[in-house]
Amino acid sequence: MPTPLTPATSVVTAEPRPRFLDLLASEWIKLRSLRSTWIAYGTAALAVIAFNVGTAYDTYKYWTAENAGDRAEFIRDGIPLQIAFTGNAAMVMVIALGAVGALAMVGEYSTGTARTTFAAVPARRSVMGAKAVVVAAVATGFGALVAGASFVLTQAILGSRGVGVSFADPGAQRVVLASALLAPVCALAGLAVGTVIRHTAATMITTVAVVLVLPNVLTDGRHWSALASHSLPFRAWTRLADVGTPTPTDFPWSTGGAWTVYVAWTLGAAALAIGGVQRRDL
Repeated sequence: MPTPLTPATSVVTAEPRPRFLDLLASEWIKLRSLRSTWIAYGTAALAVIAFNVGTAYDTYKYWTAENAGDRAEFIRDGIPLQIAFTGNAAMVMVIALGAVGALAMVGEYSTGTARTTFAAVPARRSVMGAKAVVVAAVATGFGALVAGASFVLTQAILGSRGVGVSFADPGAQRVVLASALLAPVCALAGLAVGTVIRHTAATMITTVAVVLVLPNVLTDGRHWSALASHSLPFRAWTRLADVGTPTPTDFPWSTGGAWTVYVAWTLGAAALAIGGVQRRDL
């Protein structure tokens, strides 16, 4: 007797959800495969180091025998550490890393790859979390390289005049660390702005306004203005890099408060980037 036919049953095996490590690897591949990313980082690194080394060389060139008696005062006032990472170099870093962080997201929107990414991985928060980690990690490596190289080169130049300092000197480690960590803070701020605004020109303008223009517009003359100014990353770096005799102000603040600003901006920018992409359509 023939065996009765049974309806064919199809077995559908659900694909496993990508692990966070897989998302990290994917975001790393996206970042390193773009030649423009490394051009931007390389150009920014050269510009930042050039500003610092140029200032050190200028000091070396015009240091004469008449200045020999001022060596102790020169070091006591923290000038070698001011030269190790200058305000101009910090401005370049702020602009460059803010732009690089913004383009990490705006670039995906402009090319349409964001739609493909979120179609493949609907868990948008996980994707953005991985992107934030990769952006922050690369920016931290960049900041450490640039701040470390600037310190070594500038102090070697100043050391030939007997006014260089070592990494063990008071305040040196703080200046290098604060300068290095300024990079990921600004990169994440740019990433958050790019996630929310999504348009290249508007994102660039907003990023520069937030991380650079506002700190130079706000002053310490009034209480509300001082509070707003102190809450910005660039002004926090200024406070941390000031290792000499503090400039008296009407509304002083501590280095602990400046480090808190770094932490708050890092966490806030990451949260905004992760939450912003979840609440908006592409």
